[in-house]
Amino acid sequence: MASTDTGHAGSGDWLVGNPTGWQLASALWIGSVGLLILGLQPVLLGALYTEGHVSGDELALVATAEMIAIAIGSAVVAMLLSAHHMRWKSAVLLLLLALANVWTAYAASASTLIVARALAGLAEGGLVAIATELIARSRRAERIGGYFVTMQTLAQCALALLLALYVIPAAGSAGGFIVLAVVCVVSLVVAFTVPGDYADLPKEENLVNVLTLPSTTALLSVFCYFMFFGAVWAFLEPLGAQYGIDGRTVGLIVSASLAVQVLGAMMATVFEARIDYRLAIAAIGVVALVSSLVFASNPGLTTFWVAALAMGFILLFIVPYQIRLAITADETRTAVLLVPAAQLFGLAIGPIAASLLIDGKDFRPVPEFAAASAVASVVLLGLFVLVSRRRRAVA
Repeated sequence: MASTDTGHAGSGDWLVGNPTGWQLASALWIGSVGLLILGLQPVLLGALYTEGHVSGDELALVATAEMIAIAIGSAVVAMLLSAHHMRWKSAVLLLLLALANVWTAYAASASTLIVARALAGLAEGGLVAIATELIARSRRAERIGGYFVTMQTLAQCALALLLALYVIPAAGSAGGFIVLAVVCVVSLVVAFTVPGDYADLPKEENLVNVLTLPSTTALLSVFCYFMFFGAVWAFLEPLGAQYGIDGRTVGLIVSASLAVQVLGAMMATVFEARIDYRLAIAAIGVVALVSSLVFASNPGLTTFWVAALAMGFILLFIVPYQIRLAITADETRTAVLLVPAAQLFGLAIGPIAASLLIDGKDFRPVPEFAAASAVASVVLLGLFVLVSRRRRAVA
């Protein structure tokens, strides 16, 4: 292994190791491939729903199975496996994801779709860990996290536009999943430019550091925030249809929302050191609440657009501040490794929990559930602040 990867003392911006800029970018791209589905779910799952492959309830199960699998995959790779042989791990995971996407394209039943997307999720989670493991080793984890979400969202935005305007109208949802498989195969070239091994972080007390009240409340706050987003995002197309907005228009709204997500990620990267993380998370929670209530109020097309764009902006704007929240809760950075899992579990549980409230063709309970989730996220942040202050006072 080259010295850029194995130095344990760290150098400059790194706690341990010293990867080159190209190696960092490669690892972030591999992680981005694992999260492409987050931006494409409304388009791809909406197409599956429109084509009659899944019902509303089955749509929620497909989305939930994949998100839970991504969360499990990211947690397992980050917490239980060594950070060695990362190039081969990246290549194997990319090939597994490509096969799962091809399987999805030709799945003949809802149950097969659920299994295929669960398999895809496990591979996607492993790819996410390739990036987050390296981010956790940076002294500027919040900023590198901002770069990560910017990269992944740019890719999601471009693909969402391509799929919504060209691929799905011509080849349906199957064509969309084939495109994802092609992206995985092409990315094999990048897989062999990530660091071969990551220098080890001290992990002697993994679960001890996570199973504390500050870490638990911090991760639960992250979980609830992403439950808000996951609930609305997975049902955006049927929600729009209920208000008379056609699927093609919703596809354009998704692409525009992804573009605004890029703006949010870039803004957060610029301002993350200038705004207190507690203020940022609380303010974003208020915007999340208002957006959810708008979606529940039978909005017109323009109002629907504005709410979707606002939701897109705050989604990734909050990520660097959530990373800071996790670092504050646990300075060993073990909790930071579980932030993606908390986010993804939120994205997974949001749709399935909201689907339990759907009454026939009325999808308005979905944004109402999202509003409650946004409130819970801010309440948990407040609990975290109180717990942290008491601990400091005792110390």
